[in-house]
Amino acid sequence: MFIAPQNTDLLLLEADRESLYLKLIEQINKDFNLANEGIDFPLSVVPSELKMQLHEKIYRLIQYKFAEYLNLLYIIDVSEDEIKKLDGSDLVVLAEQVVFLILKREWQKVWFRNKFS
Repeated sequence: MFIAPQNTDLLLLEADRESLYLKLIEQINKDFNLANEGIDFPLSVVPSELKMQLHEKIYRLIQYKFAEYLNLLYIIDVSEDEIKKLDGSDLVVLAEQVVFLILKREWQKVWFRNKFS
């Protein structure tokens, strides 16, 4: 049964522990490219760097390319209800929370694909 980790660090730790971290990076790259927001992380990227670069990318999308940001969330299939629950008063914090939701959805895809294929 899939149980989503409670924060970004635990999620990345679990992905690494289950030897699915590289698959998670591939899934992130794939979905960002599908949304025409190429991010192309190298498979050698460490979790802390992945988290930081994703945060920076999402922050910039929210601030400067909002329509593209919404399209990315749609492509990744992030829950609209979860996005609506977030407090948007601080963009830095909002971007951090959105990164977690993106990683959680991408991890779910990778985990299910690994478990059931």
